[in-house]
Formats: sequence, C-alpha cells, structure tokens
Amino acid sequence: MRRLIQGGTIVNEGRSFIGSLIIEDDCIIEIIENNETPRGEFDEIVNTTGCFVLPGIIDDHVHFREPGLTEKADIESESRAAAYGGVTSYFEMPNTNPQTTTLEALQDKWERAKRSSHVNYSFFIGATNTNHTLFPQLDIHTIPGIKLFMGASTGNMLVDRREALEMTFRTAAELNLPVMTHCEDSSIINENMRVAKGQFGDDPDITHHWEIRSAEACWASSILAVELARKYKTQLHIAHISTEKELSLAAQPEDEGRITLEAVIAHIAFSNEDYLTKKALIKCNPSVKTTADRTAIRQALTDGRITVIGTDHAPHLLTQKQGGCAKAASGIPMVQFSLVTMLELVDEGVLTIEQMVELMSHAPARLFRIDQRGFLRKGYKADITIVSPNQPWTVDEDCIQSKCKWSPMMGHTYQWRVLHTFCNGHHLLNNGKFDNTVRGERITFRNE
Repeated sequence: MRRLIQGGTIVNEGRSFIGSLIIEDDCIIEIIENNETPRGEFDEIVNTTGCFVLPGIIDDHVHFREPGLTEKADIESESRAAAYGGVTSYFEMPNTNPQTTTLEALQDKWERAKRSSHVNYSFFIGATNTNHTLFPQLDIHTIPGIKLFMGASTGNMLVDRREALEMTFRTAAELNLPVMTHCEDSSIINENMRVAKGQFGDDPDITHHWEIRSAEACWASSILAVELARKYKTQLHIAHISTEKELSLAAQPEDEGRITLEAVIAHIAFSNEDYLTKKALIKCNPSVKTTADRTAIRQALTDGRITVIGTDHAPHLLTQKQGGCAKAASGIPMVQFSLVTMLELVDEGVLTIEQMVELMSHAPARLFRIDQRGFLRKGYKADITIVSPNQPWTVDEDCIQSKCKWSPMMGHTYQWRVLHTFCNGHHLLNNGKFDNTVRGERITFRNE
C-alpha cells in the first residue's frame, strides 16, 4: 500500500515547511520539501493543503482502566478517543485491578491491548513496597519504565517505606529504566483534610481541593524524589508538575539530563478559579492550583524546564464526579482534547507549533528512547496526525469517544480539528470516518 500525503505544512524537528510525505506499508519512505507532485502511482492521495502535518502525538501518561474498572473506560474506547485526538501512542499506568505490579498482570495487559487497542501501546510496571526484586526479570526493551506513587492516589498504590523507595531507585538505575513518580506527601494531605473537615464538614467544597492537596505536599515529595535520583543516578521523570516551585527541580548541569518534568493538560489549561464553574469535573491529583502556578507552567513549556506534555487521562463515571474534596473522584478524561487544547495555546502565543510538537511528539520519543516513532523521518513508522485550523466545532456528548461520555471541555468550541490520524501507515481516522478494524503495535524501546 502506497499513500501520498500532499501539500500540507510539515512540522518536524523545529522546522515548518510545505511538502509531502510518501508512505509505503507502515513506514515513511520519502519526505519532499516543495509543492511538486511526486511521481509514481499511489493507492491513496490525501490532499492536506492548508493543513498541518505532525508526527503522531505520544501521550506518556494515561489511565485506561482495564482490567477491573471497565465500567469507566477500557482499552478499546480510550484508544479510539486517542486516535480522534491525534494520539498515536500511549503509555498506560498500573493502578488498575489487579494492579500492574507483577509479570503476570503486565502480560495480561499486553494481550488485551493486542486484541483491542487502535493505536500503539505500552505499559508501566508499578512499584510497591515489596516488588523491587521482580524488576530485573523485566524485558527492558518493552516497557517505558517504573511508575512510583509517592503519594496516595487512585488505586491505593502508595509506596511509603523509605527502604522500598531506595531499592526502587537503585534497581531502576542498575537497569537503566526511568522512574516516573507521582509526588504528593500523604501525611501533609491527610492533615490538611482533617483541618478542612473540621472547618467545612465531611465533604469540603471543591474550591478547597487545591488547599488540601497543597503545593507544600507536592514540594515535599518531589524534593525527596530528586534526592533519591541524585543519590543513585536514576533517570527520574516527575509526572504532572502543578506548582511554580517544583519547576526549580528541572535538571541542573550536574544531573546530566536525568531529571525531567512532565506537565499535563489540566495544569496547563485550568486554575483554581475554574473550580467555581467546572466544580469537580476538574478535580485531579495533584490538584489544579493557582493562576500564578498555571502561568509559570506555561512559561516553562518554552524554556526547557518542562520536557513533556501528557494528559493523565483518567475517566470516571459522571456520577462518581459529584461532590466535593472528599467524595468526588479525582481524574479527568482529556486524551481526545489534548492536541486541540495545545493548538489553542499556539494561537494565543503561549508557545509555537514547533515547540508544541517537540513537547508532545519528539521529547517523549527521545526521553523514553522509543524505537522509530515520534519524528517524521525516512524509515520511521508512519504515525502521522493532520490538523486543520479554522474548522470550529463544539464538544458535546455525541462527539466524545471516551466510554464515560463527559469532559470538562463540554460546551467549549475549538477552532482546530484533527482531520486524519495515521497509525503504522493505516488511515485510522479519515475526516471523521474511523476504521474500527485497525490495531496498534506494541512499542519497543532502546536501552542504550
């Protein structure tokens, strides 16, 4: 199968230029930098004049809820949502039921994804207080790293014993595997909740969520993670940075690039002022914090302190999102809307489209050493996303692909639209038409 993607603005490796791509089977075989019509015969020609042709988005942080929580989401529904959002690869988190903390549970997820994932996939193994001895048995070329919850979150996977933390960082360094951390100090959060309940009742209003899951709680945990990473020379990726202060933890020269920070859409798009209108729909852990924190995170997208943009896509049933700080579930489904949300910030001048592609495609591929993905290059897998400006559409229940059928973006009108998503050369999303037969591939990693 030969396909031609013709005439769009290709955004790749810091450059934007009019050109065409030729795909043969699952790979890119030619990149042409002009308006000329390439010679040869093609099974399909996609005219992308006026559109932007991007490497497929890589989301390093999703919760697809399978197995065990499939009333909220499953691999099929959420990978479909990913494709509609231009995401061609994802790394899924271990707080499912059972938790992905054994080799058997990891193998089960591979088999499930092979059957039902529409886009490319990989899975983090989760750390516990006792399972560090299994890490040397892992095939390090098939997983992105070890996920470590240094604060209690959905799934109750808190690792709180100092010895277990030390062994996780030490073993990961020996294996040359990244550790991705959720950093919040549970003792601080628990005390904050106790005080809030004393003042406001058993379910404090959602406007207090950012005070309970506080900046102090994030800092105390993040600084410990950095201390351990420096002690063992472990590659540390701190997930969902939510505070201005944590941005100072971005790798120093002596860290040799081993410490990186992820920002997710919730902390880029929202602030504590939005609790007044969106209520618990934007409740997530770590919490959405102040406007000043959001402004600082946006600034850090352009100066190297933030390395990667993910989503922390985490669906719940809408009934589970009712209530306040104690009762409403934490988590937001955003994988379908991450790219178009960031394109809005491109329009606002927060960052350039080239910087956005670096943060959402190139950087995760580079950071996790993904094989043959994340760039538009000859010989690389044809994971390609094509977006068009000036095509307004409004988010409603009908267009939401996630199984939970809600989003904090409901009612919002976007000006950008994802028109086409190619995954391994397959035309998965074609101007609103979805090929439900396509399945993604297992992502592989270099460990050099």
